[in-house]
Amino acid sequence: MPFYRDHIYPHLVNALGDPEPIREIRQRIIPLAQGKVLEIGAGPGVNFVHYDPVKVEKVYALEPNPGMIRLAEPQRRISRVSVEFLNLPGERIPLQDGSIDTVVSTFTLCTIPGVVAAIRGMGRVLRPGGRFIFFEHGLSPDPKVQRWQKLSEPIPFRVFQGCHVTRDMPSLIAQGGFTIEQIESAYLAKFPRAWSYCWWGTAIPQ
Repeated sequence: MPFYRDHIYPHLVNALGDPEPIREIRQRIIPLAQGKVLEIGAGPGVNFVHYDPVKVEKVYALEPNPGMIRLAEPQRRISRVSVEFLNLPGERIPLQDGSIDTVVSTFTLCTIPGVVAAIRGMGRVLRPGGRFIFFEHGLSPDPKVQRWQKLSEPIPFRVFQGCHVTRDMPSLIAQGGFTIEQIESAYLAKFPRAWSYCWWGTAIPQ
């Protein structure tokens, strides 16, 4: 439904997508970005204020949803770094090979249909020595929580435009051609635990 996708869903993400536990981790990991940055699924632009203007030359914000771009525009204007929007899906990266120093993805890999191909595309645009910064949610290590995740997944899939809560993100990142160099994980909300198991860290192309 285009109206929901373009007008209601962006406001829902904007209202729910940056509670304090998540914001604290954004504040820790986003300043690790440097050079030319590609942010996959920039959404309403909540990461923009966390980029370090001393270290970041430019941010290419890949976001296919026009409603998200409208919400992100005020964040772009107050950002201390230069931000350019690229309104294409995450699996279609319109940048040259080896042209990016850092790729950033926060709560985006759960919605991309061809997620492994998209991750490989991120590796393609990274220069040698470049880094992937990720912050994603997905499959819990607890079998009891996993059962709830599998039962409830149709809800976030419909409400959050294709969101999968049963993806094993570290495994997918490895399948996409990256070696994880640092990772942490935790439940970032007491309820619903089935939707709040997260990983964050950095990876480098193999």
